[in-house]
Amino acid sequence: MIRDNNMQNIRLPKNTKSLLHTIGRIGMETDTPVYAVGGFVRDTLLNHPIREIDFVVVGDGPSFARKLKEALHGRSFVVYSKFGTASFTVEHFKLEFVSARKESYRNDSRKPDIKKTSLEEDLTRRDFTINAMAMHLDQKNIGSIIDPFNGLKDLDKKIIRTPLKAESTFSEDPLRMMRAARFAGQLLFAIDDDVLNAMRSQKERLNIVSQERITDELLKILSHDRPSMGFHILLETGILGIIIPELACLTGVEQRGDHHHKDVFEHTMKVVDNIAKYTDNPLLRFTALMHDIGKPRVKRFIKGEGWTFHGHEIVGRHMLKQIVPRLKLSNLYLKYSRKLTGLHMRPIQLIGEDVTDSAIRRLLVQAGEDIEDLMTLCRADITSGNPNRVKKHLANFDYVTRRMAEVEEKDRMRAFQSPVRGDEIMKICRLDPGPMVGQLKKKIEEAIFEGHIPNDHDAAFHYLLKIKDEVIQ
Repeated sequence: MIRDNNMQNIRLPKNTKSLLHTIGRIGMETDTPVYAVGGFVRDTLLNHPIREIDFVVVGDGPSFARKLKEALHGRSFVVYSKFGTASFTVEHFKLEFVSARKESYRNDSRKPDIKKTSLEEDLTRRDFTINAMAMHLDQKNIGSIIDPFNGLKDLDKKIIRTPLKAESTFSEDPLRMMRAARFAGQLLFAIDDDVLNAMRSQKERLNIVSQERITDELLKILSHDRPSMGFHILLETGILGIIIPELACLTGVEQRGDHHHKDVFEHTMKVVDNIAKYTDNPLLRFTALMHDIGKPRVKRFIKGEGWTFHGHEIVGRHMLKQIVPRLKLSNLYLKYSRKLTGLHMRPIQLIGEDVTDSAIRRLLVQAGEDIEDLMTLCRADITSGNPNRVKKHLANFDYVTRRMAEVEEKDRMRAFQSPVRGDEIMKICRLDPGPMVGQLKKKIEEAIFEGHIPNDHDAAFHYLLKIKDEVIQ
């Protein structure tokens, strides 16, 4: 229950009470005003789990943090003197200390100008009223809330507002527009109309923010239980068209006669929400967001058949070669998302009694250790509103999963590698490194895929001896 401004004290979480008392005591002993701020105050009021605690120090934040780290026997001390911040871990918490500051961005700068200031000024420059509250830690007033912008009321109303005019708040740090979408999705709060209007008018300011910060917020939006809420806000405000235009292009439904296709963006949002029920894996969640990215480029209307998206998985796989590096994501994201995007239509093509073991083997080998993730994506991709259709599709995927288990048990294909390695092929065939070695290796793999020989070294070796002269000639 959120308390109003006339009831300023809150009960400290049991697992933080002793820690906060110690920090407050050391602050008094060193004549250093220190306050718990932001997310800790908000999440304590909302009874949410606490993993990180932010503090504002009126003075030298890093210096005070260093003293505390020694007193609390903290670990992993990190300091950013330029920004007046320092952090370390103690018990199960990450503690971050920042000098009370105000910061602003010049029109053409990606880096903020930072100046030390008072607690009141520091709270003024915060992004939203629900994050612009502080809590006293001194022994006399510990637990007392400082709430200059009615953040308590906004928590009760479940609304996202800015402490100052939204245009000014977003101009100072444009990334706050994405944070608004993130907090709305995380807390399931509405965004104030004035804030939404400012997001629309200020969206181009995001061009001065580093891609790394933008992508970090993007992944945080993806990390919540209902990622679609944040992405809908980004779409409605025009921000999505700036940060991932390919995703914004998925919107819209085209109709010809009685034929229309479903809105690909809305479908994608359902898939992302579905995947959030299955996994916290950020790689898989990102791939769910991107899996249909190629559909607009291959959309065709075929008379008598309707709308088709043939080959969208292949086009999407190629598009990710540009999208992932542009987002400054790692090669792990690139490799993983391209693999699963390119394969996500394959399992549904393996339905039916006439599907061969060879087709199953190929999918197992191509998906490798990510086969379970691929099947999770396929299940999340079922977004029909018809329960019977959903039940049928799930049963189909259950069938494919059983078939894969049967073939895998029979052939041990999950960790497949050609039993005869390249160096052995070169030795037996007296070849130098080159394309011919790859051709021979591929012939062996194809024979295993087709079930002509078992997946073991002796069988593959004898097969190599049988075909080598013909292939080399």
